[in-house]
Amino acid sequence: MSLKPQIPKKTVEKWQRIVDLIARVAEVPASLIMRTDAPHHTVFVTSQGENNPYQVGCRFTLNEKLYCYGVLQNDGELFVEDATLDPVWSDNDDMEHGMTFYIGYPLKWPDGTIFGTICVLDSRRNRRAMLFREGLQEFASVIEADLELFTEINRRIELEAELQTTLDELELRVADRTADLEEANTALRVLLGSVEKAREDYDLRLLRQIKGLVMPHLAKLRARLEDDPAGCAYLDMVEDQLKSITVSVSRNLMTVMEKLTPVEREIAQMIMNGQSTKEIARILSRGRSTIEFHRNNIRSKLDLRHSGKNLRSLLMSLH
Repeated sequence: MSLKPQIPKKTVEKWQRIVDLIARVAEVPASLIMRTDAPHHTVFVTSQGENNPYQVGCRFTLNEKLYCYGVLQNDGELFVEDATLDPVWSDNDDMEHGMTFYIGYPLKWPDGTIFGTICVLDSRRNRRAMLFREGLQEFASVIEADLELFTEINRRIELEAELQTTLDELELRVADRTADLEEANTALRVLLGSVEKAREDYDLRLLRQIKGLVMPHLAKLRARLEDDPAGCAYLDMVEDQLKSITVSVSRNLMTVMEKLTPVEREIAQMIMNGQSTKEIARILSRGRSTIEFHRNNIRSKLDLRHSGKNLRSLLMSLH
């Protein structure tokens, strides 16, 4: 059986007003709300009056000689007009207090389990109480509505507690995951730093080898090509490419170059070196119209047709 919620003090005070009202209206010495916790049956709230023998906390053991036991067995109303004339109840436990008159109804939690009973008792046949039976049932419904409300409030509190527990667990998992990611990022930064350092060292070694092993030979070759403008132009391009070999080439420039044919790439490089159409035609031993044709193709592939933009400026901006 699941744990039932506690009855708030303000509600107990409200129920006190109910049993006092019942006692006044029905003109009975005792109006009770009983709480059942098998095998015991205890006075939970009792009307305030001089002739009421039942005090809060007075406890009975459930047995067939207890009026309230009959209510629970019937799962409904028990009405005893005069116990002295009823062989079933003539020797019941409440006869000790002279209570021969009884009307009682069960009180239940929303799940159908028993909370207890609500009842009135008298030492005489009470016609006014008999006429108030429907009123007593209505008060029983009010109390059961309170029990339903407490159950719903308790259920929401439990759900909120479960939700908070879940949120706390998620926050802990996020914190752990964040710590793992921070560690991974730190390790990655260290790795990237090592890669960058290795790359710089490689570039430096390569540059030294080019300067020490290649450039001297190019200088000698240039001396032999003094009377060959085309050869010198190609030599200039080779030197420029070797000088930039350790520099990261722009991805945009590489993308553009991939769109061009080998001849167009060659012409584009000469344009970037500042050589005119006339100079390029002389170096490549081609007609100026041929060079202009290739320049137009390059401009078209770079979406520069009719734009008025300078081809060399664009190529240099991509470098």
